[in-house]
Amino acid sequence: MFLTISTTGTPERPATDLGYLLHKHPDNAQAFSTSYGKAHVLYPEAGVERCTAALLLEVDAVALVRRGKGKGRGGAPDAALAQYVNDRPYAASSLLAVALSSVFSSAMSGRCTARPDAPGEARPLRIEIPALPARGGPDLVAKLFEPLGWTVTAEVVPLDTQFPEWGASRYVHLVLESESLTLAEALRHLYVLLPVLDDAKHYWVSSDEVDKLLRAGEGWLPSHPEQKLITSRYLSRRWSLTRQAMERLELVRLAEADDSEVEEIDNAVEEPEEMEDTAATDADAAGATDAAGATDAAGASDAAGTAGGADGAVPATAYGPTPTDGDGPTDGPVPTAGDGPAETTVPTEDRPTPLAVLRRDAIIAALKDSGAARVLDLGCGQGQLVQALLKDPRFTEIVGTDVSMRALTIASRRLKLDRMGERQASRVQLFQSSLAYTDNRLGGYDAAVLSEVIEHLDLPRLPALEYAVFGSARPRTVVVTTPNVEYNVRWETLPAGHVRHGDHRFEWTREEFRAWAATVAERHGYDVAFVPVGPDDPEVGPPTQMAVFSISDRNEKEAKAA
Repeated sequence: MFLTISTTGTPERPATDLGYLLHKHPDNAQAFSTSYGKAHVLYPEAGVERCTAALLLEVDAVALVRRGKGKGRGGAPDAALAQYVNDRPYAASSLLAVALSSVFSSAMSGRCTARPDAPGEARPLRIEIPALPARGGPDLVAKLFEPLGWTVTAEVVPLDTQFPEWGASRYVHLVLESESLTLAEALRHLYVLLPVLDDAKHYWVSSDEVDKLLRAGEGWLPSHPEQKLITSRYLSRRWSLTRQAMERLELVRLAEADDSEVEEIDNAVEEPEEMEDTAATDADAAGATDAAGATDAAGASDAAGTAGGADGAVPATAYGPTPTDGDGPTDGPVPTAGDGPAETTVPTEDRPTPLAVLRRDAIIAALKDSGAARVLDLGCGQGQLVQALLKDPRFTEIVGTDVSMRALTIASRRLKLDRMGERQASRVQLFQSSLAYTDNRLGGYDAAVLSEVIEHLDLPRLPALEYAVFGSARPRTVVVTTPNVEYNVRWETLPAGHVRHGDHRFEWTREEFRAWAATVAERHGYDVAFVPVGPDDPEVGPPTQMAVFSISDRNEKEAKAA
């Protein structure tokens, strides 16, 4: 099993700098023990103008069988001889990828003490692999390497040059050339793509392989056009690991597009320590918090797409003290069900309906009035609204989207998707999506809900959400709810000038919300009506304001005529 890495240089920048980058001296031939044999590093040529490092891996086939117990390519129980007679000693595979990461670990991570600036510099590179298994042929080799900046030459190796009638083998002689890549980038490409082309691994693939893939794929895998194939093959087509990796890669892609950190994108909710099924059901019915203390909607990220935060406060009105209601601040003392001394607990029969429940009821009533059957919950958070919609058979298709995978995981547990009957499961779907970008999957639905979502976006980003929902997805009805900042004076535990949730980027007065909604409606051809949610205080209005957008009759007729 053989691989060479070559570079060219000048007197000012000698090619022998390759030895510094690889941390292997050109004058020495070195050997390193691995789990499955011995790796040798030597330099066939080392001069100012050209330098070549070679990695030769001697595979101990017997040790491989004993350690792997026959797993992997050539190790099927009904092919015992193939465990000893196979291509492993000769063809590049996951064995060579592991040797690369072990022998050239410093180079792969971009570290060089002697030449600190050198790892970040692009240099002419030529990598040659005489025998590379390529399940998919030269075309797939090109599809994998060319988007990364390589010029690819992949020549099919004949089965036997003495007998051309036998045809071609599944191996290629691969040459990669580039002027624009660093050595670290090149090694990381090889580490991932060698086992992908071979489509087999010599060791058991466990969950830590996802972390290895994401580390080696940093900077190139999230945007690679063959990302799905690479991820699936690298993880030996293990569906659960592939899904986990794809979800994390999507977060990376969104973070890069939004020029933010992944942690800022996936910050919708705290992962609950536990979620009892009965507690979740009782909480939804009674409006109390679930077993983890979460409420109607989870906090959203800066990139848009999650519902409002788990807030709670006590208004100083006849509306009365309520347990965490999903629309108040989190920084004050809040009497919650089961907390505190018995004498402060509000009897169940005297407890007012929490605002979170009132808001869900108002949204569902608006959806019923619109005649919607196929509904989008955009920024679904922990899935309380999706759960409520599933209880009504008139809603035949319900889709919950969120930018946060953590929120979607909690929603999936709340809905018991893994135990849901086939008919019920066919009505619901959860997937990751950011409202800062258009998504073709959101088109064609009757209605969309943005429940406590818009206030989690920076104001300059609202136009992107407006176009994604009203311009691109364009459902017949859109329901938007948001806090009424005027009502904040009625919250006893909310300091003056504070917003209700730490992630709220703004909170609007009734006039501001109506002005925004009217502008959106006019721009995109909708009519809009406003509905108060909660007690409508004569001085400050309701705690939550709701706008119901519907495509105007004039625009609907024009669309049908077109």
